[in-house]
Amino acid sequence: MTRLVLWDIDGTLVDGAGLGRDAFLDAFEQVVGSPAEQLVPFAGRTDLEIALDLLETAGVRDGEVLLERFHNELARAMAERADLVSERGHALPGAHEALQRMADEPDVIQSLLTGNIEPNAEVKLGAFGLERHLDFAIGAYGSDHRRRSELVAVALRKAREVRGIELAPADAVLIGDTPLDVAAALEGGARAVAVASGPYGQDELREAGAHAVLPDLTDAEAVVAAALGR
Repeated sequence: MTRLVLWDIDGTLVDGAGLGRDAFLDAFEQVVGSPAEQLVPFAGRTDLEIALDLLETAGVRDGEVLLERFHNELARAMAERADLVSERGHALPGAHEALQRMADEPDVIQSLLTGNIEPNAEVKLGAFGLERHLDFAIGAYGSDHRRRSELVAVALRKAREVRGIELAPADAVLIGDTPLDVAAALEGGARAVAVASGPYGQDELREAGAHAVLPDLTDAEAVVAAALGR
């Protein structure tokens, strides 16, 4: 049976040293013409959801019509910071080994389910050489849908349309570090594996309903077992 393992990025595979947030604030100022005076929650949310929230909080009307421009400015701002991501950020402990070990499993395809827009996902993972085991073409990104709960379905549709692989929601696994990642998996009918390498502890992630919770990715065998339900 083929399994689709979908990885979150920030707090799960990489620490981007806050540069993603810096890119957001850069994009906001370019779109609005003035700096953001008040921030909104970022963790576990899609980029376009965050953008709308920032715009609304700033009193900007018709934020929807600005989303395409915000998307483009966000991609530009992150691309300009690619070297800084490499210099200041890092792959989280065990990320390389977990991706490699998962790739060794027969009938497992690895891709992404992330709130990042697609070009920014490529920047963050490419900075640390984490992209080589991931099929970006079937990933589900914040640029595909602003609601994270819709992204499991997006990944399954892409697997079918791009790779000709027919999968059910139960064939998908989402590995992430926030309760919103867990909720996205559960609402999409996928298995939820939570990693306490981000801002939330193991107890909080269990309470969110994760099928399995890990302290981090340093035990590659445990990551595979949690993902595949062994």
